[in-house]
Amino acid sequence: MFNNIQMRKKITLYSVALLGMIILFNSCEKDYESIESIDEAKIQAYIKQNNLPMTKDPSGFYYQVLSKGTGTPLLNKDSVFFDLSVSSLTGTNYYATGAYTNEGTYLGYVSPTPNRVALTGLNRGGKVRVILPSYQAYGKNGSGTIPSNEIISTIITVYPEEKQWQIDDRRIKEFLLAKGITNAVKSPLRVYYQVLTPGTGTSVDLSSTVTVKYAGRLLNGNVFDQSVGDATLVSPLSSLIKGWRVLLGMQKGAKVRIFVPSDLGYGLTAQSNIPASSVLDFDIELVDVTN
Repeated sequence: MFNNIQMRKKITLYSVALLGMIILFNSCEKDYESIESIDEAKIQAYIKQNNLPMTKDPSGFYYQVLSKGTGTPLLNKDSVFFDLSVSSLTGTNYYATGAYTNEGTYLGYVSPTPNRVALTGLNRGGKVRVILPSYQAYGKNGSGTIPSNEIISTIITVYPEEKQWQIDDRRIKEFLLAKGITNAVKSPLRVYYQVLTPGTGTSVDLSSTVTVKYAGRLLNGNVFDQSVGDATLVSPLSSLIKGWRVLLGMQKGAKVRIFVPSDLGYGLTAQSNIPASSVLDFDIELVDVTN
């Protein structure tokens, strides 16, 4: 009989514990649903206030095609290049693609998933707005300067070009025009160069070791590297970025300015002070050439 009483007590305790777990689970479920409801109400109010003709995806995010684009349709297997502008519904800016650079990947790899879904069906040159409820963005933890449970609005502007080098070439030409540089020549390598002072000494070939003074800038004017004073860089030409091969055939003593497309510089790999997909602007003095 004593054992039966003990058994009933244990069953009662287990039942109470199980009931507590069920109540706790239901409470969490209700909290999660309430976040969805709060986000939905905020998004609906924003859409109404700004009179936006947005479409709701079955998963819960909203999107608005601002421009279909006039280029070729975007497919998952295609490379896609675009700018991002990320903000809150109240206008706080969290991220924007920098000047003279861009985002880029295969459409099938674009993340978060709602951005990829929204881009599907656009043509190159298109533009779309995506509104993510907080639970599809950074949730209750937030990220960096983005607070907990923040609804995110993103404008995605797709470039018309199909290749990164095409974007770079346009950027260089626009830069030259804006700066009034009319004597720059486009080499077969796709590097633009401006001869400031012709050389008279030994000519550069692919096996040359070059001694140079130089300054490297981004198109926004930021200097990312340079020789200082009488200091020089000594290196085999073949060990330098491919864009420097535009020096082939130039002579010792030459001073040139070159504009290097990103694929002939550092490409998609960002350096400490060079964003990915950056055109590079160099002043170079050929101090010596050794063959």
